[in-house]
Amino acid sequence: MPAFTYTARGVTSESPTVVFVSALFAGGWIWDHPLEHLAARGLGVLALDQPVCEVDSTIAGSIEKLGDEVIACCDEAGAGRIVVCANSLGGLVALDLAMRHPDRVVALAISGAPGLTPDPDVGLGMDRRTGNTPRGPEFEERMLAALFHRGRHFTDEQLRECGELLARPSSMVSMARSLRATRKYPIRDALAAVTCPSRMIWGRHDRMTPVDSWSEATAGLDHFQMEIIEDCGHIPMLEKAEQYTSSLTDFLDHEVGVRT
Repeated sequence: MPAFTYTARGVTSESPTVVFVSALFAGGWIWDHPLEHLAARGLGVLALDQPVCEVDSTIAGSIEKLGDEVIACCDEAGAGRIVVCANSLGGLVALDLAMRHPDRVVALAISGAPGLTPDPDVGLGMDRRTGNTPRGPEFEERMLAALFHRGRHFTDEQLRECGELLARPSSMVSMARSLRATRKYPIRDALAAVTCPSRMIWGRHDRMTPVDSWSEATAGLDHFQMEIIEDCGHIPMLEKAEQYTSSLTDFLDHEVGVRT
């Protein structure tokens, strides 16, 4: 049984399935807008439900094991060829899947991946120093400022869910091991090995994983194209949902040949 549960619609083995990979501490709900849009147009879609730090730390601490769990979900759902859409830590999982399964991964859409700059800070450093639990107005203000360029794009329920998750010792262990894995992962080797069409959809004002390092790393790589969304932070599928979904739809239509 896969470590993740998932939401799947219209999945068949004949047509590519668009697979949405969770972020470090935000679950499948970050993908609601593009998932609903693509499902309404008849594409097969699958989204992991849990964030990465909710699964066992032995899995969360390995990019390769996380990818294996994505494939296990796809196998269980009956998906064959896949387009992997991923945000944050999931972006490294997507790269690794494309490198290890070139016969199965037909395209990538990646946002806000870590690993080319120092570890991202979502306000948890303050909480570890003071012993406070990761919740309350001060924590929420720091986290939202780190994740978004402007505004509050989490609901009260989503903020509560994140705070409760990050208050669990097991989740903090999984998060620490995940961040360690990003430092060790050979990102530039993976980028050089990927051969499928890949669109990097990045927020111009992503403070956690700045776009410049990724623009430089993918410059000259024929399979990668960078699209920057203005006035946007780390989670473009929430902060600029319409623009993100439009970019993803255009990519699937014109670069990948998956008609929407």
